[in-house]
Amino acid sequence: MSGLHHRHLAVSPDWMALYYRHPLEITHGEGRHVWDAEGNRYLDFFGGILTTMTAHALPEVTKAVAEQAGRIIHSSTLYLNRPMVELAERVVTLSGIPDARVFFTTSGTEANDTALLLATTYRRSNQILAMRNSYHGRSFSAVSVTGNHAWSPTGLSPLQTLYVHGGVRSRGPYAHLSDGEFIAACVADLEDLLGHTRDAAALIAEPIQGVGGFTSPPDGLYAAFREVLDRHGILWISDEVQTGWGRTGEHFWGWQAHGGSGPPDIVTFAKGIGNGMSVGGVIARADVMNCLDANSISTFGGSPVTMAAGLANLSYLLEHDLQGNARRVGGLLIERLRAITAGSECVREVRGRGLMIGIELVKPGTDEANPEAASAVLEAAREGGLLLGKGGGHNTSVLRIAPPLSLSIPEAEEGAAILADALQAAG
Repeated sequence: MSGLHHRHLAVSPDWMALYYRHPLEITHGEGRHVWDAEGNRYLDFFGGILTTMTAHALPEVTKAVAEQAGRIIHSSTLYLNRPMVELAERVVTLSGIPDARVFFTTSGTEANDTALLLATTYRRSNQILAMRNSYHGRSFSAVSVTGNHAWSPTGLSPLQTLYVHGGVRSRGPYAHLSDGEFIAACVADLEDLLGHTRDAAALIAEPIQGVGGFTSPPDGLYAAFREVLDRHGILWISDEVQTGWGRTGEHFWGWQAHGGSGPPDIVTFAKGIGNGMSVGGVIARADVMNCLDANSISTFGGSPVTMAAGLANLSYLLEHDLQGNARRVGGLLIERLRAITAGSECVREVRGRGLMIGIELVKPGTDEANPEAASAVLEAAREGGLLLGKGGGHNTSVLRIAPPLSLSIPEAEEGAAILADALQAAG
């Protein structure tokens, strides 16, 4: 055990997990690579949990942060803040929500917490619909709408949460159905659920479930849900903390794969927009955003430094068409991974969209999750110079692949080759 690992254990909670048998201290990064304290170089296919969205040490972002820090670091939302207004203007334009307003937070957890506050206040109801296998953050309210027991440490809740089918296409009671039949069955389940409950405030859903192992429904499910929700006056919250800003390649927002019935009432975002800086936020229709009748500010949300980072990062992403790169390079990478794993009894499914790809591992010849194999592949990939993530529903048996959106084709090929060796070594 390293000295730093020993010190970490002495001062950190037991439930704050670290990856790897010998945990990694990352000291610096550049582009799509990071280095550890021993000088080892790694291709980063996880980006600090989908947070380093464009590149490590992106000059445009580091320059914007340094220049803003040299002027003023903090003022709070009690004062006018030019970078915050400028970023909000750009986010509103990109959101697809008419007459939108933006409230900045410091994290996705806080963004979802705010969205739940808005929805329950607007609807005067504490009942929330959420998806099975979902994850929405670690606050008391966010945990209470998380449908993944590995990330839900308490059954206590300020909300009454009811869980809906549909977030996982290839498992569960409707997995055997065609896409159209799957959507119809999930809609029927939602209709039936609403017939037994009081008026709900909102449905909160990730277009692609992140911590749940990059699972998703067929395109159009949430559009079909929206038709039902609208009849009941129930709001739709799209949690875009992991799917936003073009990561899925085909769409700028994950909800756009389900946009047939219009945009969500509320969108939450975080992670990638700050490229490592603490930026989160909520976008909502003006009447929803303005429904609070008490003071609410954010001491650190929308700080001048984090907003400068967000502006520079968003500009870089748009000017370099990183959404298009995610579509092209991600498409190549997922097909390469499917070719590598074809015929493997240990790989149940390679799924995903753009640069958001999951590889689900099972015990050979079964559908039973294999978390031990996922951990073994994670270790073997690290030995080969590749960093991955883990996730999954009933058990953590999915390898999560989400590199910075500037990933090149040679880097995608390199990562796929290392992963092929790691799967073979762990198998």
